[in-house]
Amino acid sequence: MIYDIAVIGAGVTGCMIARALSKYKLKIALLERGNDVAMGASKANSGIVHAGFDAKPGTLKAKMNLRGNELMEDVCRELNVPYKRNGSLVLAFSEEEMETLHELYNRGISNGVDGMSILNRSELLAVEPNIGDEAVGALRAQTAGIVCPYSLTIAAAENSVTNGVEFFRNFEAVSIDFADDIFTVSAADNKIETKYIINAAGLFADEIAAMIGDNSLHITARRGEYYILDKSVGNLVTHTIFQCPSKMGKGILVAPTTHGNLLIGPSAIDIDDKNDVSTTAEGLKEVSALALKSVPGATTRFAITSFSGNRAHEDKNDFTIEPSSVNGHFINVAGIESPGLTGSPAVAEYVENIMRGIIDLQLKENYVTTREKPFRYHLATDDEKRAAIAKNPSYGRIICRCESITEGEILDAIHAPAGARDVDGVKRRTRAGMGRCQGGFCGSKVVELLARELNISANEITKFGGKSDILYERTK
Repeated sequence: MIYDIAVIGAGVTGCMIARALSKYKLKIALLERGNDVAMGASKANSGIVHAGFDAKPGTLKAKMNLRGNELMEDVCRELNVPYKRNGSLVLAFSEEEMETLHELYNRGISNGVDGMSILNRSELLAVEPNIGDEAVGALRAQTAGIVCPYSLTIAAAENSVTNGVEFFRNFEAVSIDFADDIFTVSAADNKIETKYIINAAGLFADEIAAMIGDNSLHITARRGEYYILDKSVGNLVTHTIFQCPSKMGKGILVAPTTHGNLLIGPSAIDIDDKNDVSTTAEGLKEVSALALKSVPGATTRFAITSFSGNRAHEDKNDFTIEPSSVNGHFINVAGIESPGLTGSPAVAEYVENIMRGIIDLQLKENYVTTREKPFRYHLATDDEKRAAIAKNPSYGRIICRCESITEGEILDAIHAPAGARDVDGVKRRTRAGMGRCQGGFCGSKVVELLARELNISANEITKFGGKSDILYERTK
């Protein structure tokens, strides 16, 4: 089979692009080097839907941020993904930083951002009483929001596959050849042929482009480290709390999540190894100290886990979304760092318009615009629980006690389009293992269910694919 389009990279950008193009009569392949979607930055970022005041006016970052913010609520409603427009605050700790807030405000006006205001300390405390004593004011942006980044990615992938996109896991491209207007994309043990390629490979977009002789991109991995705090302190703040940005990013934030936890971070350091997602004592110490400056109650004694993720920083400090100068059949979608999550629906729309100018896009008659809403036991009413259990008794068996996740929800996650194939895949889809015990009680049961449903040995189940083995052999 020759595909019309191959999208390389199943992060939020690639999955949103695949979803946007799946409404047309096209044969589309979604290629992912990992064992699942959302395996890179899309599973390890702040989950913030930015208002759009930070990006330099006139850049693609600014345009995609504003448009993505406009689109996000409708996209989340169609995909049944939790979304909340909670607003954001950028804190100032000096009169000099108050001047920075005015600069950000004016930049936001230039970008077309609505709902902004400058607050003095008394006005700030009126909306967020738990802010630190050193804060003298803030920039408030009421259009900012929060979304679960991996839930959005998974939902877009599921909707894409429902509409005919073919998802290839563990497909790490090692070479790309072009002959007779056809690309051959080769992995170690597989290959596909396609007429067009959309390079949404995140941290590795420069390496993918170089396979066709396009050396115009240079991606640096910028590591950010985070803590997740327990739900008992999830209501310390309602807004997303930022500090004044620097050239390395938007600074340390304290933010509620759509699931009720509190997120603090990220640090920002450029590293050589794009695969290095380790946490460091120095990075986490910085995160903790700066978060406490903003919100003294956000102490890491409430931490239930820490993690890090790498952002794809491109030297031009802007998004690249355009056909390659080397081959017009190859579309680079690169350097999609913050506000990449916010901009993802707009980036998909932008790429869709690029493709409309290249090929004839004919709408499908049977395109499915929505993703079916997953059953969530912990959110259901008693009547909804009884009805679900009567239909399928597995919804009555609690597997994850911390988050009240049932066996039925885990089975749904495994059998969904582009469903879970490893423990972390179940975790991202259901939250089984995301509570206080971090899978200490439910982890073994999740392994058992994956093995049973996939009809493989429990020894073959991994944490996140690759060599992340969990079981080796039976003990006495």
